[in-house]
Amino acid sequence: MAAYILRRLLLIIPTLIGIMLVNFTLTQFVPGGPIEQIIARVQGEGDALRNITGGGGEAAQSSEYAGARGIPPELLDQLEVQMGFARITCSPAHQGEPDLKSPECSKEKIGAAERFLVMMGNYVRFDFGTSFFRSISVIDLVLEKMPVSITLGLWSTLIAYLISIPLGIRKAVRNGTPFDTWTSGAIIVGYAIPAFLFAVLLMVLFAGGSYWQIFPLRGLTSDNWADLSLWGKVKDYLWHIALPVTATTISSFATLTLLTKNSFLDEINKQYVMTARAKGLTEGRVLYGHVFRNAMLIVIAGFPAMFLGVFFGSSILIETIFSLDGLGRLGFEAAVQRDYPVIFGTLYVFGMLGLLVGILSDLMYVLVDPRIDFERRAG
Repeated sequence: MAAYILRRLLLIIPTLIGIMLVNFTLTQFVPGGPIEQIIARVQGEGDALRNITGGGGEAAQSSEYAGARGIPPELLDQLEVQMGFARITCSPAHQGEPDLKSPECSKEKIGAAERFLVMMGNYVRFDFGTSFFRSISVIDLVLEKMPVSITLGLWSTLIAYLISIPLGIRKAVRNGTPFDTWTSGAIIVGYAIPAFLFAVLLMVLFAGGSYWQIFPLRGLTSDNWADLSLWGKVKDYLWHIALPVTATTISSFATLTLLTKNSFLDEINKQYVMTARAKGLTEGRVLYGHVFRNAMLIVIAGFPAMFLGVFFGSSILIETIFSLDGLGRLGFEAAVQRDYPVIFGTLYVFGMLGLLVGILSDLMYVLVDPRIDFERRAG
């Protein structure tokens, strides 16, 4: 098993490089980079794409950025250097720090290949740089948004497992009965409703939209959070997360419940279950003493991947509807603003975590069923 884990760990390196290379290459063809975004802000316009696709007027001299009307070329040069698209090179006669104002210094463009290598070199040391637009390091920015993602991911995953597994077992035991039929219908309806639409429905019904003002409309905590007792903080926290967690969880019930049901049905019909029943074992002993471990293999082993998917796949719509500032909104805003340090820094971290979770899922398989030997299969 150790050799298998080592091979999987070594495979992370080329896989992660491939992920970063593909996404870095794609960004080279996307119009409206971070400098265009700054130009749009300076000129009081919110749409950088409109600036780069035309809009009248002439661009500043020595500038390749369309729409840079009235922007000094010196400022554009400084922005390119600051954002890593160019460097300052000086002659040996220059004294002191490199400065574009000095006649001995000039701007030198940095090619895409070199920028990628420099970025990956920094990421290996877990140096993800600073956001272009927030003046805060990428690590600090992610940690700042993490509580929202932890809330949605952790609670949604736990609630889904706590409800779906018993429900799936019950449906398998009572397969074909009216209980199985109407619960399947309810699950499919819940799965078919988009999460953001269900979130709006919850707001209308329970957050003062048109009916009852039971739950708060926004945020994770109240304004007087610091003044509350420990128990008061717990109640306030649960009070705020009730609606967004419910909206996030609703769509995950169907897959997990039906997966549990089908796994149990597959095991219940096997020969060893019939043998156990023939020996006179109670139905509960057969179900939870023999069937449960085998049937739950795929369900339990998939927990890490499911948690990561919910944890780092925070819905931008859910966060926007409930005014939650999490990783979902962070990723969306970074993509819109072309905030490359945030985009690639989070992609690198989450990509690495996703690959590690794949290994963890394999270990979960072995933990649940020691008969599985990935090393032998790989050989």
